[in-house]
Amino acid sequence: MVTLLALGFLLGLQHATDPDHVVAVSTMLGNERRLLRCSWIGVFWGAGHTLSLIAAGMLVVVLKTPISATTGIWLETAVAAMLVFLGARVLFLPHRHEHLHDGSAPHSHWHTHSFDEAHSGWPHFGIRPFVVGMVHGAAGSAALTLLILSTVASRWTALSYTLVFGAGSIVGMLCISMLIALPLSWAGRRAASTLRPIQNLAGAFSCVFGVYLGLKLWVF
Repeated sequence: MVTLLALGFLLGLQHATDPDHVVAVSTMLGNERRLLRCSWIGVFWGAGHTLSLIAAGMLVVVLKTPISATTGIWLETAVAAMLVFLGARVLFLPHRHEHLHDGSAPHSHWHTHSFDEAHSGWPHFGIRPFVVGMVHGAAGSAALTLLILSTVASRWTALSYTLVFGAGSIVGMLCISMLIALPLSWAGRRAASTLRPIQNLAGAFSCVFGVYLGLKLWVF
């Protein structure tokens, strides 16, 4: 039991390093200069990812309802579409904000974000990585639940394995977020002009990688 759970934790750590996970999180770290906030983004992603895995594990282990290969393909397609959306959002999506200049009446206008405009609200800070993590967790649930069904006989052992696997993915994404955030934080203090190109590069790569995943699923 201990060996199985330890293996699940290590596999969760490794699972967090999947390219689509890293690409998705990198699009959300660009606007953050504070390491603590970056680390929380990784934790929120991991929490959403774990919630989806637990839900899938309950579905398979308790209700004995396996996730079909067709459903798995559609969930992976959702990940591909989400990567394109996240990348396009970084590159193109404008936002409306109200501003007050020299005591005049407030006015609003549309603009794209730069790295100087860090948002503090939960939709930007917590909810978005949580939802993205849930989508990734749902997409990865087909393979995980197949492993559970084929190797674990006990219901509680299977659910415990899923929970520990999710905990490993949280820790793994926390480490990845910190590794990505450290150079961004340094660049923000020493070479702020390089931050926007880095953000654009992350957005463009997310779009390209999402298209590649979609083509791999349905064409190649």
